[in-house]
Amino acid sequence: MVASGNVVHNLRGMNWSLADDGYDWAQRFDEDAKQRMLTAPTEFAALDAHADYRSAVPTPDHFIPALYLAGLAGAAGDESAAVLVDGYAYGSLSMTAYTLGLDCGQTPESGGAPQAPPGLPPDGSNI
Repeated sequence: MVASGNVVHNLRGMNWSLADDGYDWAQRFDEDAKQRMLTAPTEFAALDAHADYRSAVPTPDHFIPALYLAGLAGAAGDESAAVLVDGYAYGSLSMTAYTLGLDCGQTPESGGAPQAPPGLPPDGSNI
């Protein structure tokens, strides 16, 4: 099993009032990333041309590991990637995580992101 997640990761864009929601651009990018990872992983690297890439991936630290997973998924052939965790947090984070070679079952629809302490700036967290 190999896993990677949180492809949309823009800490500066976080909005504490959107604990369980994503901005439109975050959802567009994450849904395209998800579709590619699950159906055509060798096309995942082309996401750098996506209109929402700069907002969704201001730094590559969460995108590069997904490239490795996409490469492995493409090389595996009959082993496909699966969604391990799904959802959004604070507007600018996707919680979508993928795995390879593991049956994940259904992701729960309940729960949500933890609430940050009042007044905590986005760059003062590691959420």
